[in-house]
Amino acid sequence: MLTYVSIIITAIFINNIVFAQFLGICPFLGVSKKISSALGMGAAVTFVITLATTVAWLLQVYVLNPLGLQFLQTIVFILVIAFLVQLLEIVMKKTVPTLYQALGVFLPLITTNCAVLGVAILVSQKGYNLMESITYGLATSIGFTLALWIFAGIREQLAITSLPKAMKGVPIALICAGILAMAFMGFSGIKF
Repeated sequence: MLTYVSIIITAIFINNIVFAQFLGICPFLGVSKKISSALGMGAAVTFVITLATTVAWLLQVYVLNPLGLQFLQTIVFILVIAFLVQLLEIVMKKTVPTLYQALGVFLPLITTNCAVLGVAILVSQKGYNLMESITYGLATSIGFTLALWIFAGIREQLAITSLPKAMKGVPIALICAGILAMAFMGFSGIKF
């Protein structure tokens, strides 16, 4: 049980996929203007990362390793991720069309989101079992969603704040992202 708690706390706070590992920055900056779309993207990425991690682990352990095809890992994982994103896109278009429209181009870009592929590869490198892999994938997704949520809240406040013209938009967003990354680095002193 302590192993799972350690995996969860580490993935969400200490090695946050956005603030500590700097993966998934494109959707982090692109979809974080509104809390609603940030949470929608977080939910979509959670679905894809958790399922992709599970399927990638199963393929790695039961197909790639026994057949000596580890060199195909990246290609196989990208195909799995692309399939899951297409599935998610179809479901969202039918069930939540407003969120589908709000996410726009960033939804298909989950396929190329390095955070999704990174988690699948990290699980393989860390030697986690299936339950630890699922826990890590889910916790990393929660960390990604937390990062999006916090940043979206800050950006919503910045939109109504009086700033010098040169600081509006992307410049202040990047400064805030850097400060958030430094704040999350404070968790790295915690040992599990």
